[in-house]
Amino acid sequence: MNAYDFDETIYDGDSTRDFYFYCVKKFPSVLKFLPYQAFYFALFVFGLITKTQFKEKFYIFFTAVKDIDGAAADFWKSHKSGIKKFYLEAKKDDDVIISASPYFLLAPICKNLGIKHLIASDADKLTGKYNGENCWGEEKVKRLKAYDETFEIENFYSDSLSDTPLARLSKKAYIVEGEKLTDWNEYEKTHKKSFLKTFLTPEFMAFLIIGCINVSTGVGFSSLFSIFLPANFAFVFGYAVSLTISYFLNTFLAFKEKISFAKYIKFCISYLPNFIIQNIFVVVLYNHLGINKYLVFLLAALIGVPVTFLFLRFFAFAKKDKK
Repeated sequence: MNAYDFDETIYDGDSTRDFYFYCVKKFPSVLKFLPYQAFYFALFVFGLITKTQFKEKFYIFFTAVKDIDGAAADFWKSHKSGIKKFYLEAKKDDDVIISASPYFLLAPICKNLGIKHLIASDADKLTGKYNGENCWGEEKVKRLKAYDETFEIENFYSDSLSDTPLARLSKKAYIVEGEKLTDWNEYEKTHKKSFLKTFLTPEFMAFLIIGCINVSTGVGFSSLFSIFLPANFAFVFGYAVSLTISYFLNTFLAFKEKISFAKYIKFCISYLPNFIIQNIFVVVLYNHLGINKYLVFLLAALIGVPVTFLFLRFFAFAKKDKK
């Protein structure tokens, strides 16, 4: 028996995301939930709620779709072409699909493809409420065993190392990138410590959100100080105030550390390269090119994000400092 993840594995895209945008187009009223969804996304990024809890809140848009089954069926009429060629050529009658996407959403396409075994997240199609946990990571192993303990996976296919628990149960496992298949173990050796993975973390997402807050406070205080100070000095003082606010937010929400004067000093040092770059930005764009000072403050605050995060992650909040 072969087992497959669904999204980005046999389907070229994320079915839940694509279904959401399909619903936005067909049923614009789902957009009324956007602020609500964004709020809970921020809570998820900051680690205050689980992935299951966030998805349950996100799925509130189901309530704005009158005929959810009809919408799902119609969605696949225009998205069936997203099923990858490699799967259509390799599929067998006893294939098992194991996905984090809602069961009701995948059921129509699986029936159309002749897939008899579907294991997916049990989200109520009318309310979005979950019955159990999101079918992801270790939960997929639990669901498979509960579905049929006699199943033995010959080949497992997924686009993500988050499915390693299932890969470990399989005789052979493959990472899927587009139509390309790569041996799981080989891929894991070369990608597990990938540089880009540093940025694919909740910490970085939280850092970005805090960065947006930091931009607002930096621009606000710099503008306030510019009323009675030269632009360069106003920027310096505004930067200092926003930096302190940023330290507390990053400490509590992004890196979940305790307040420490030593870490505060490290935090400030981590921002020095970014500060130097930004100050040069202000000198060149404002002093020499005469660009509007408010625009310069905004642009200066937006640069250097990746560099700053690396300094914070590996210096100010390095794991070796954690108790």
